Amino acid sequence: MTRNIEFAEEENYHIFNRGVEKRTIFHDDYDFDRFLESMMKFNVVEPIGSIYESRFAKNDIQLGNGVSKLVDFVCYCLNPNHFHFILEQVSEKGIEKFMHRLLLGYAKYYNHKYKRSGVLFQGPFQAVHIDSNEQLLHTSVYVNLNNKVHKLGNGVSKSSWMEYGGLDNDGICKKDIILGQFKDFEEYKEFAGTSLEWIKENKESAEFLIE
Repeated sequence: MTRNIEFAEEENYHIFNRGVEKRTIFHDDYDFDRFLESMMKFNVVEPIGSIYESRFAKNDIQLGNGVSKLVDFVCYCLNPNHFHFILEQVSEKGIEKFMHRLLLGYAKYYNHKYKRSGVLFQGPFQAVHIDSNEQLLHTSVYVNLNNKVHKLGNGVSKSSWMEYGGLDNDGICKKDIILGQFKDFEEYKEFAGTSLEWIKENKESAEFLIE
């Protein structure tokens, strides 16, 4: 797979990738948590090296404390064999730098843990530019509720849906760009339910609905 897109600051993009040969990339909660930790700690302008080494540093990086970021997360979903993000680029080449660190770092962790070698992900990450508010809203539902799009059972994926609902106080997402367009989460939830049904019916034809 190839990617022919130029990323620009203050623009939103649907980013996704999956395991090579559709293999499982998250086997347990520890794998999910390691990837989520990587999403936070690799999202800095100044490289941190390995996550393992950074845990012993006195100045362990925590986002939100004056740290310059590469991207803002709008929403995310991690499924057993693939993931989806909506990212806003906030630094020059931020998406490319962040995704390179994230995927390379996780692949090293995965290969070490499961005693394997070789590539883990199916080629370069894929990206779709989100160029309208309507596309942004529907893509947010597609990502937040991607486990329901694929009819996965509860507990086999991690997403920002709980964060949007106020049930995760340690969230990482810039939610106002979505929730600010609704009276409250309940109104967004109602919109999401309608959008989800449309997505299920049109998944094959809608360009932004990528596996």
